[in-house]
Amino acid sequence: MDFSPEHRPWGRYQVLQSSESHQVKCIWVTPGKRLSYQRHKFRAEHWFIISGIAEVTLDGSVIELSPGMSIDIPQGQLHRIAATTSEVVFIEVQTGTYFGEDDIERVEDDFGRN
Repeated sequence: MDFSPEHRPWGRYQVLQSSESHQVKCIWVTPGKRLSYQRHKFRAEHWFIISGIAEVTLDGSVIELSPGMSIDIPQGQLHRIAATTSEVVFIEVQTGTYFGEDDIERVEDDFGRN
């Protein structure tokens, strides 16, 4: 598997580890940007904040997370993360049965993706 960084309109991510049961990514979110408001059919996620102040939306509730804090995102739950003032770096641990980028159902997206 190629572990090169993947660039997105909101920042970038790099896969650190991947197997049939899990995938681990390091994700950098550019200041003023946010990921799409989305959910996944085949995976749950755990986010651990490394640096920056993250604004996390989980099923409509907004939570602020700082370095050292984490949050669990159950399979099928709507979620997004934003970097409002400075870059946010976090580790994402995915567990489930499928980890492809096509397991993203976008409900809202700042960049016109669906």
